[in-house]
Amino acid sequence: MKLNIICTSRPCDGLFYYSYEYTQYLNLCGIKTQMIVITHPHFTSEDYINSINQKYISFKNVVFDDFDDDSTCNLIMGRSMLTLPWLDRKSYTQDQLMILHLLFKNKIISVYSENHKTRYYKALQYFQPEEVIDLCDHDVYPNGIGKHFEKKIFFDIHKPVTENYQFEHLFIGTNRTYYDAAKKLAYKYKSHGIIIYDNYDHDSNLNNVIAPVENLLGIFKKYIYTKGTVDPAPRLIQECKYHNKEIIYEASNTGAEAYKNRTIEKPNVESIINEL
Repeated sequence: MKLNIICTSRPCDGLFYYSYEYTQYLNLCGIKTQMIVITHPHFTSEDYINSINQKYISFKNVVFDDFDDDSTCNLIMGRSMLTLPWLDRKSYTQDQLMILHLLFKNKIISVYSENHKTRYYKALQYFQPEEVIDLCDHDVYPNGIGKHFEKKIFFDIHKPVTENYQFEHLFIGTNRTYYDAAKKLAYKYKSHGIIIYDNYDHDSNLNNVIAPVENLLGIFKKYIYTKGTVDPAPRLIQECKYHNKEIIYEASNTGAEAYKNRTIEKPNVESIINEL
């Protein structure tokens, strides 16, 4: 039994971290698993390696822009892992597109964590997988399809956090929507940092901090949550709870509410193993 976890996200996105953690956890559970990263057009494999090395105690079971035809099945930790390469297909190399088609033509276990149903179904038509098995967090998507599945953080493989405060409040601004929301509130919280990717224009009057950030959970005291759209699996809420960091909610949605109320637990991979 062998499984690929396919990741097409950017190197500090939540789905990238979830993909890495479930790769390691499934291997510990006896399921031979590797994470196949198809690098985002704006980033290199070194960016992904640096992100893993800054957050985790080890780097293993990861390959970049390669194809393994010896797998039983492929898993994507969010539907956007299929949608993003379809949307940006003109930015990928021909080799990357061939690998994506070869990977996605097989059976896929797809975790429901993407709001754009129309785009997702167009991506399915483009890649044409032979079978799709849906898993869904029904606390976030009450009308979603598939067996219930909750993403959990595998804290056992995280590096320890060292308290080294650089500012009081943390914002997430890793895409334009998130950044605009943080920008509207940043002046309310004078001591702040906004985590960004350095691939679009930013307000130089704000404290923009380029990801990946080593020891991220140790450089702030309070997390300012500003995501007004549905947030399928807000990792930082759980990470702040785990490290006893205060969270100030400047926005609310079903994802935030679900994760705010959840206890800290290790990943549960029963649904994945059953589908395999």
